[in-house]
Order: sequence, then structure tokens, then C-alpha cells
Amino acid sequence: MGIQDHGDGRLPSHMTFTEISYALKDGVATITFNRPEHMNAWTLVMQQELREAITKASADKAVRVIVLTGAGNAFSAGADLNRLRRIAAGEEPPPQPLPKSDVDFDQRYGYLLGVPKPLIAAINGPAAGVGLCLALYCDLRYMAQRAKLTTAYARLGFVAEYGVAWLLPRLVGPMNAADLLLSGRKIGAEEAQAMGLVRALPDKGFLEAVQARAAEMSASCSPRSMAVLKRQLWLGQRQTLAQACQQADDEMALAARCNDFCEGVAALIEKRQPVFGGL
Repeated sequence: MGIQDHGDGRLPSHMTFTEISYALKDGVATITFNRPEHMNAWTLVMQQELREAITKASADKAVRVIVLTGAGNAFSAGADLNRLRRIAAGEEPPPQPLPKSDVDFDQRYGYLLGVPKPLIAAINGPAAGVGLCLALYCDLRYMAQRAKLTTAYARLGFVAEYGVAWLLPRLVGPMNAADLLLSGRKIGAEEAQAMGLVRALPDKGFLEAVQARAAEMSASCSPRSMAVLKRQLWLGQRQTLAQACQQADDEMALAARCNDFCEGVAALIEKRQPVFGGL
């Protein structure tokens, strides 16, 4: 399990972005959708830059946790309205399907599931359509109390895109998923939390609170363990109990021979913060 990269898997440290921003602090890479004047409406440029940023963060050993958020008052309001207008008017073709593949991580945003580090959505404001879709691909979702979510598709005469109809039932159950998709209604943080879709946090200091939680994971958790745990969670959706237990036995045998396990046990005995190397 892992995102596919090219060459040595690293991107130039000096690379620049035009519609997202990238910052690294305390082992946490924060990737920000950066079109605040358009509520971070999604564009093809953002799509490409997000993949480049995720590849960069995945390959960088200094990064242990990744946070996705939006600049200004929105996470992402969904597809850019100007592009939707051109598509509806026949002036621009609709998004073209990727080459058919049976590999989950080969789907348009499926690569996010293969990121070997915790991926956290910090939903600071409205998230709709593809904006919500991106948050669903994350491992954890935190949501500011003032924020709103909507699938929006039914109210646009559109359909569930990019695996949303597969993701939502697994996250919130079939009935909640049907409610969100068929009604296209907006829901707030309290309802989204009750569904198990997000963890709600106060608006004031929201991003800082999410980054603090991410930094605590970075400082306290083994990067190797987090990568294996993500793989277990992913594969567990398709495994029988017997298969999951057998995989766990194999992983435990490997982990017991790793430096991170020795360090974790030593830190526990010595009552100190562990210093994990990821091996």
C-alpha cells in the first residue's frame, strides 16, 4: 500500500504551487486549497497540484502527518462554477474518465487512500461536491462548528462522483448515505458528528487545534505503525475475521523485530517520550 511516485519519489523542495499552499511544521505537512476569493472551488490546476503535494509529503521523511484544509472561510465549495457553466452550455467537455483499472488506488482520487501517513481533513468551512469527496478520502475529518457539508449532486441534476457512493455508506451507513445523496441537503457539524462522519471542534482556533492533534500524533506515534495500521484498516473492509487475524499475526511478528517497537517499549518503561525512527 502506498502512493505511486516517480524516480526516487521526491519532488524538488523548491517547487511552487499556484492554487494550493504547502507548509511543514512539527512533522505535519499542511496542504491548503488556496483560492479563497472563489471559496476554494475546485479546478484542474488544484487537482494536479494536490497530487504533486501529496507525493511530496509522502516521500518526505520529515512529514509524519498530512492535513488538508482551505484558505479563508471555506474548505472547498466544489467544482468551479465557471467551468460548470461552460460544461452545461456545451462549451467545454465534461471531465474525461481515466483509463479503466481494477486497482483502487488508480482511481482519480483513490491514490489518497494509498498515502502511507495519516491524512486529516480540517473542514474549516463549506465543503460541497468534490470538496466533500476529498474529505471523505481522508482518514480523519475534523469540522469547525460553523461549517456546512452537502453532496449537492441531486440539486444540480448530477450524480455521485469519484467513489462518493462507495465511501459514504462505509462511513455513515446506508441510510445516512442515502439521505445525504438523495436530498442534497446541507448539514452542520453537530449532525455530521452524530453520523460519525466528523469530529466537531470550536470555530475559534480551529486549524491550530487540528494541527496540534496532528503534531501530537507525529511526536508520539511510530510512522511505521501508522502506515501498517492504515493498511490493516483498508484491507479489513474486504477481509474475513480469519484473514484479518492472520494478517495481524504476520504484522506483529514483523513489528516485534523493528526498532520502533523496541523504542516504544523502552519509552514506556522509562516514562519518557518515544523517539521513533520509522523502522
